[in-house]
Amino acid sequence: MQDAGRDILWRVYLLYALVLIFAIAVLVRIAIIQYSIGDTLIAESEKQELKVFSLEALRGNILADDGSLLATSVPVFEIRMDVSSPHIDDALFNSKVDSLATKLADLFKSKSAREYARELREGRREGNRYLLIKNKVTYAELKKMRKFPILNRGKYRGGLIVEQHEKREKPFKELASRTIGYENNRENIFVGLEGAFHDDLKGINGKQLKRRINNGDWIPVFDAGEIDPQNGKDVVTTIDVNLQDVAENALRRNLVENEAFQGCAVLMEVETGHIKAIANLTRDKKTGRYEESYNYAVAESVEPGSTFKLASMIALLEENKVRLTDSMRIGNGQMVYHNRVMKDVYPIRNGRITVREAFEKSSNVAISKLVTDAFGKNPEKYVDHLYALSINQPLKIEIPGEGKPYIKHPKNKQYWYGTTLPWMSIGYESQLTPLQILTLYNAVANNGKMVKPMFVEEISQGGVVIRKFATETINESIASQYTIDQLKSLLEGVVEHGTGKALKDSPVKIAGKTGTAQIASGKSGYNKQNYNASFVGYFPANDPKYSCIVVVNNPSAGKIYGGAVAAPVFREIADRVYATRLDIHDGKIEPDTTEPVTPIPYGLAYYEDYALLVKQMGFVSYPRFYGTDWIYQKIEDEDTTLSTAHLSDTLMPDLTGMGLRDAVYLLERLGLNPVFTGRGQVATQSVLPGSLMLKGTTVELTLMNL
Repeated sequence: MQDAGRDILWRVYLLYALVLIFAIAVLVRIAIIQYSIGDTLIAESEKQELKVFSLEALRGNILADDGSLLATSVPVFEIRMDVSSPHIDDALFNSKVDSLATKLADLFKSKSAREYARELREGRREGNRYLLIKNKVTYAELKKMRKFPILNRGKYRGGLIVEQHEKREKPFKELASRTIGYENNRENIFVGLEGAFHDDLKGINGKQLKRRINNGDWIPVFDAGEIDPQNGKDVVTTIDVNLQDVAENALRRNLVENEAFQGCAVLMEVETGHIKAIANLTRDKKTGRYEESYNYAVAESVEPGSTFKLASMIALLEENKVRLTDSMRIGNGQMVYHNRVMKDVYPIRNGRITVREAFEKSSNVAISKLVTDAFGKNPEKYVDHLYALSINQPLKIEIPGEGKPYIKHPKNKQYWYGTTLPWMSIGYESQLTPLQILTLYNAVANNGKMVKPMFVEEISQGGVVIRKFATETINESIASQYTIDQLKSLLEGVVEHGTGKALKDSPVKIAGKTGTAQIASGKSGYNKQNYNASFVGYFPANDPKYSCIVVVNNPSAGKIYGGAVAAPVFREIADRVYATRLDIHDGKIEPDTTEPVTPIPYGLAYYEDYALLVKQMGFVSYPRFYGTDWIYQKIEDEDTTLSTAHLSDTLMPDLTGMGLRDAVYLLERLGLNPVFTGRGQVATQSVLPGSLMLKGTTVELTLMNL
């Protein structure tokens, strides 16, 4: 029995010894790992780390009022290759690598086939699972790459790794560029509509699981842990692309002709406040070119000059201080206020003029005398009338960076002087942006109702309207109907008899006011070298549909007055609107009851078909175009002009009026997939003219007899 107890005790001691030895071995191993290879193992584990990355959502589009793309996100791709994939054996790699390199060199041109082959082989030797092939690859290039040797086996068996990013494009380039704006995520800068509607445009990013490999790169764990991004919404603006183009071209020509520093032109619908065109051009000091680099119309508060006389007339008429037929004497066109001399540009007749003439001829002396006589003892009443017009408050438009209006008040003794009232009455010692001035004139055209300028009509997604914006009223009535009627009469008189005579022979009747203001430059004050020339008004005068302002800053080619510098731009815009908007014509257009004639192709046409048709119609000769398949026909004033059609590789052409054969042939040449319904000529197309084209897109054509 005693022997059995000793045997058990021996076994227990042995077990304890074994456990102790094992524990010591574990501790020794831990120490070795900790102090010998610990750093190496930690580094290896970090290299194999999994991490969730953000999948960028595709930013929404900014569209014109007809659906044309003003800003869009084009997908671009980063192409990498898992050259050490276990699914690519040595035999396959070695037999196909040279042909793959040749294909890559032919497609991208940036490297030779030998350079590509060397990089692929080196990546294979080094075990690179994430070799960069090419950045900023287009979708069309990606489609070709998917057919290349090895890569045509797909992302698993061929090692093809595709990462999608986006590139923001403006299909119309500089058109309304500053109003459309841009976004800079790195510096958190958002400008224009891109900034104002950033939250709608940006969408919601998705998630993607990636694994860090030996060389420190992160590689997607394919199809694992992915949450698809939700693309951004589209912003539909009020901009009319055609009118925007007219405004910018007219303004640019005018700035070049007058050697001006910068200028702006804004066209607005009277009733809705919809901005149909807004052009801002500034001369680059280095290149001398005019570019959309600053939103002058929205951001720059300036002394408005004589366009402000409208506000002074409102105060005078609302207080019953004047009648338009009242006469007054202004002598030789000169007045002294507290030892400061005010002058008119030129004397008016014998110095006796009516109130109407004072406004139409834009007499500084007369307007300042009327305001000083009426409000000199109580200037606060004059300013209260200005405040009642809401012009002392920002418009609070969607676009950030609106300039603050500045209307002095007599209570602020520090800035109110004895000369403030007369100079304020003619547009000095106050500051307004061009858009704020336009809003006041638009209210007169709108029978006293002041509406907020609008740049965006709706937010949509996938063609479905998510949010629609209604016109906002700033001031239900800026003045009595009697005053509004008097003001309309005055503004029409400016064009008929006064400083706006340059617009008198326009086919559409225009009402408005010229303005010429000296620009103060720092401590040196005003000088006779720097001016703002402007014209603001509306049309048709008898039934206003559109209001417009044009401001030209610092013209230096000899002409400085609003009637000579800014009015021609206004006229060109008004004439173009009149020519394209039948609803603003006087009277009704009677239907054409003449016998139909054989139609000649119009718009885009295939040249050989056009030549055949005119021969069959008996024309002796016709223009010949060499080196082109397509021509563009334009009819103006019953005259037909033909020109070579230069088709863009990226923008959708206008197919309206084309026959089916021509339309299909053209679309297929552009890499698109046409489908059609109906018979006759193209009446509508699913991808709007001017839209950005993506190769392979299906374009639906609706045909009918036009």
